[in-house]
Amino acid sequence: MKIKEDIKSISYLKSRSAELLAQINETHRPVIITQNGEPRAVIQDAESYEKMVTSLNLMKILAHSEKDIQEGNTVKQATLFTQIEDNLLKKKTKK
Repeated sequence: MKIKEDIKSISYLKSRSAELLAQINETHRPVIITQNGEPRAVIQDAESYEKMVTSLNLMKILAHSEKDIQEGNTVKQATLFTQIEDNLLKKKTKK
């Protein structure tokens, strides 16, 4: 983060929104918008936002997986593959 470039007032946003959007899309760095000297919002480009959401979702999956491991809610690999194969065979024979 480059403080002078990445923190802007709401009046700056109002008067130079096109410039600010160009900067955000070029640098892929979020910009903090202040109002009365206090941080009020963060603006970021859509691509970075999507990547952040994907990363957060993966972290949630990992957290759930870690909890399952700690609680002993696991299945041996060989058992899982056998269950998958059995289910696939059942689906094939139904056709």
